Amino acid sequence: MTLNIICEIRPDFHFHYRELAGKVIAKALKMESFPYETEISLTLVDNKQIHELNLQTRQIDRPTDVLSFPMLEYEAPADFDGIEEQWEGIVNPDTDEVMLGDIVISVEKVREQAKEYGHSEKREFAFLITHSMLHLMGYDHMESEEASLMEEHQRRILDALGIKR
Repeated sequence: MTLNIICEIRPDFHFHYRELAGKVIAKALKMESFPYETEISLTLVDNKQIHELNLQTRQIDRPTDVLSFPMLEYEAPADFDGIEEQWEGIVNPDTDEVMLGDIVISVEKVREQAKEYGHSEKREFAFLITHSMLHLMGYDHMESEEASLMEEHQRRILDALGIKR
């Protein structure tokens, strides 16, 4: 697995965010049985930057906590059968890794939401990466049934990592 982390701002977390990001991503890939080696980009930004991205990509005029940009299309969540049909545009020719997608996280939102929800910044950061990884593997939460499934998978991954609220 290749994890490219780009810091548009200095995160100044009181935990090893690079190490945690790698663990969360690896656990999500394993628990969802993703069958290929992967390349993922994680960009850490401030509220202003994520606000601009949210407006450009989703036409929502406010900052958000995390944005996910999947490279793959799925018939159903975690249905990896059709990946080979998309192979040409999703494999890094230098590494033979599947470029799963990009994650963008607002460091300010990590802090705000950790405080709001009464848990650690570490837990919030891990949650947002888990949430985004599931989006990169085809999960969504637009309908209540989809949301329940995604929430269950988020909970299982975080529990497996020993990261509790």
